[in-house]
Amino acid sequence: MADQARARKLAKRIQEIVAVAIERDIKDPRLEYVTITDCRVTGDLHDATVFYTVRGETIDTEPDWEAAANSLERARGQLRSKVGRGTGVRYTPTLAFEVDTVPDTSAHLEELLAKTRARDEELARKARDARPVGDADPYRHDDDDPENS
Repeated sequence: MADQARARKLAKRIQEIVAVAIERDIKDPRLEYVTITDCRVTGDLHDATVFYTVRGETIDTEPDWEAAANSLERARGQLRSKVGRGTGVRYTPTLAFEVDTVPDTSAHLEELLAKTRARDEELARKARDARPVGDADPYRHDDDDPENS
């Protein structure tokens, strides 16, 4: 079992190698809009999971997730060879590719936070204009009680 610091360093190096290889070496137009976002390596350094995201060609275009996944799968062997040469470890980790859901999740959370802020502002505005219902002092005092008089 390797230490965590070594696994983190190896993961970072694999992320860099895969990103550069996709950008410069692999001639697949379907990988043009793929961004490598993270990499995780198991404790025994035998398996690496590379996280990626895909953007559309334009702002209005939906990304082609399936084509990107297929292209990464086809390039897996070539990428693993590059990782082996670039890291110099005895055993080159196997590569698995997973879609990174963090950008979508963070966008959803930002949307929820914006709705919450708007609701808080609305409640604050209502509280500013609010007046208490009934008397200002709703509690009974001994001097007001007719039985004690």
